[in-house]
Amino acid sequence: MDQIAIVVLNGIVFASYLFLVSAGLTFIYGVMRILNTAHGSIYGLGAYMGAWLIVRLWPGGSGALPLWTSFLVLLLAGVFIGLVVGPLMERLFIRRVVDRGEVISLILTFALFLILDDVMKLIWGVDPLLADMPYSMLGSIPLAGITYPIYPFLLTIVAGLAALVMWAIINRTRFGKLVTAVIADREISSALGINVPRIYTFAFTLGAILAAVGGAFIAPMSSVVPGISIEVIILSFAVTTIGGLGSVGGAAIGAIMIGLLRAGAVQYVPELDLFVIYALMTLILLIKPRGLFGGVEARRI
Repeated sequence: MDQIAIVVLNGIVFASYLFLVSAGLTFIYGVMRILNTAHGSIYGLGAYMGAWLIVRLWPGGSGALPLWTSFLVLLLAGVFIGLVVGPLMERLFIRRVVDRGEVISLILTFALFLILDDVMKLIWGVDPLLADMPYSMLGSIPLAGITYPIYPFLLTIVAGLAALVMWAIINRTRFGKLVTAVIADREISSALGINVPRIYTFAFTLGAILAAVGGAFIAPMSSVVPGISIEVIILSFAVTTIGGLGSVGGAAIGAIMIGLLRAGAVQYVPELDLFVIYALMTLILLIKPRGLFGGVEARRI
């Protein structure tokens, strides 16, 4: 029973961090129809910025500021990276290829992914950056017969709040209505007076904020090292492929499925932890080529 509890808890925590990154990735695809490989680098920048600020403000795990402010620092670090990197990347690079097909945008964002990874090495070096202060200071609690750290629950709360904010933006705001119109038909939306490039910038920035916030909040749970972007973008592609590209709800379901499956594999057959993820992805694609919640698109001839 204790092992099952560990699997479920670890699965939910892993799913939470995957959802933060995957939701932004699939939202950008849904609006702009681009596969943003550089999304993983935005996550990495958020992780480095969050860890660097924690180390600076709380050297040695102590500082003048109270503990609760460290969570605010992580949130602001992620939002800052998203607000700066997102618009710059979209306006300088993505906007130039958004109408030239998914292959061109994939190649461009992969190049940006490689460039940003090297930029992170230039800024923060190649040594691991450890900022475990919020994680270690919160301690652990007894739960279901085991002792479990408190910090991962914060990550789950952040992911849940992000999901609620995304739902509210899409379904309860004027911006959400404009986004829905652009997703349905960008040409007609433009003809009706909707500023489509501005919608693209807002959508890309929102997706970037989600990725960077996810990176910032995962930083205290592990060392931030060069190459941190690679694993997360591969797993995020798996999540969005399973859930269906363009579906935020599908990203949530895909993240939960992968989180629980990977946690179970790590607990019982750790040598197959990645195999089970891609086996699940392959199985779902064989049954539903567009993912569980992927829509059917008309093909132009």
